[in-house]
Amino acid sequence: MANRKLIIFVFFILLGLAASCGNEYAPKPRGYFRIKFPEKEYHTYHAGCHFTFDYPTYAKIERDTSAQSRRCWMDVVFPSFNGRLHLSYYPVTSKKILNELIEDARTFAFKHTVKATSIDESLIFFPQENMHGILYTIEGNSASAAQFFLTDSVSHYIRGALYFHEKPRLDSIQPVLDFLREDINVMIKSMRWK
Repeated sequence: MANRKLIIFVFFILLGLAASCGNEYAPKPRGYFRIKFPEKEYHTYHAGCHFTFDYPTYAKIERDTSAQSRRCWMDVVFPSFNGRLHLSYYPVTSKKILNELIEDARTFAFKHTVKATSIDESLIFFPQENMHGILYTIEGNSASAAQFFLTDSVSHYIRGALYFHEKPRLDSIQPVLDFLREDINVMIKSMRWK
């Protein structure tokens, strides 16, 4: 009797194995959280610095408190996206200093070449506002996804760099990145010198 139960048990095990081997295995795609984006609304920053700009209502401005920070260095913080746009303002006192600042911006952007799949440069030129510069769009799994500088070539220079405080995985942050790039474009277009 025990022998017969064992034979039936083995028969059903073999039948289950044979049935499962006939199916083709297909792994499920990786899933990500659904992100609900806020409505696009903007405030104007006009504190005691030499510039003004519009920034989103879902962001906040924090003063840069690092050891090397200067007056009018700040972060536009996006708390719900765990990202920061670092802004660094420098007064321009000579053509030599301006050239060094512009070269620094290029160097900082191209330091991401190791992880970036491409770095695109877009010219920023608003002659009516005496504003020009370059926007660096960095594609790939680099630490920074967008950087820019703006200047009037005489008195003012500001540099911005967007960072996420997450491991850079383009496939998971791409929707947020696209959303914030729109805000960076609004900030750049609304920037005015005082």
